[in-house]
Amino acid sequence: MSSNYKLTLTSRSINDAEPRAKTGLEGAQKSLGFIPNMYAYMANSPILLDSYLYTYALFRQESSFSPVEQEVVFLTISRENGCHYCVAAHSFVGDAMTKVPAEVTNAIRDGSTIPDTKLQALSEFTKTLLNSRGHPCQGSVAAFLSAGYSEVHILNIVQAISVKVLSNYANHLFDTPLDEIFKGRAWQPACEKSACATKECTA
Repeated sequence: MSSNYKLTLTSRSINDAEPRAKTGLEGAQKSLGFIPNMYAYMANSPILLDSYLYTYALFRQESSFSPVEQEVVFLTISRENGCHYCVAAHSFVGDAMTKVPAEVTNAIRDGSTIPDTKLQALSEFTKTLLNSRGHPCQGSVAAFLSAGYSEVHILNIVQAISVKVLSNYANHLFDTPLDEIFKGRAWQPACEKSACATKECTA
């Protein structure tokens, strides 16, 4: 059993959320047809939910990555952060909405090589930028640029990392239960990649 702290706050609904969060939940209900559990828990902090929805929409609309590339970035970050909820959700979105080839999604989930050189370069650099805390080496940047991306794309990955910090960390704190629609793509991080394996978290 994980010794990580779990927030005691309960999920919120359109009926009991604060006005600012209620707006976000209503928007999700209208656009998705349901309110994802992640949104319902994030609604405890209206500024958190609002920030997530706004920055997520910006990346989707203005990142200059294709829908498939966007999913590769989000899925890669979520896997690196060990977020069971977002890996499942983005796997489903990739399958059903952005039409990411299953072999690409599965490779990211499994930590294996993506059978598309440009998408592999994108995923690999996303991991590098995330894990280096924004300090990629010159070789990593050169490989990314030679794959057909630009320095602006690097900054847009930074924006995507910020989006996923909001959702991944919130999901860690709530241990957000998967919505039924995502359960077919359920995923769990390997023990050594999860926070429960850190030496300082043993109590």
